[in-house]
Amino acid sequence: MKQRHWLLSFHIGFAALWTGTVSSLFLLSFRNMSSDNADILFALNSAINLLDEYLVIPAAIGSVLTATLLCWTTNYGFTKFYWVISKWFLTSGLVIFGTFWLFPWGNAAERISVTEGSNAFANSVYAFDAKGVLIGSIIQAVFLLMIIGISVIKPWGRRPIKKQS
Repeated sequence: MKQRHWLLSFHIGFAALWTGTVSSLFLLSFRNMSSDNADILFALNSAINLLDEYLVIPAAIGSVLTATLLCWTTNYGFTKFYWVISKWFLTSGLVIFGTFWLFPWGNAAERISVTEGSNAFANSVYAFDAKGVLIGSIIQAVFLLMIIGISVIKPWGRRPIKKQS
């Protein structure tokens, strides 16, 4: 029983770290939209990437790994409950979105801000990527809060068990 509690504690910690860091990314991205100083612009974009690379990615991986172990070692299982299935789909979507869109947008914005300075706002690619990080981070934060809510409320109950003949 104690091992399960440690595993659950790590899972909650990773989810909290992921959610808090994504919320911070949103705030940095929001501030990033109005900066007119090249050094501040680069610092904000660099901070966004630093947080993403060293906190969001490890927290997401830790959350997925601990969730997998919890499903494997408890009665929840992987497909017994609708709420567990929903969390898997939502989490998978966030990991895919973060990997293939959000992370590359942040990297591109940082590269452009370091080379073009405050002229980056005139670059349409930078404008797109910076807005993508802003909107993407708020979307991630909202979905992470939904996943946490699903974890607490556990709606939709158990899937019907098919009896074998």
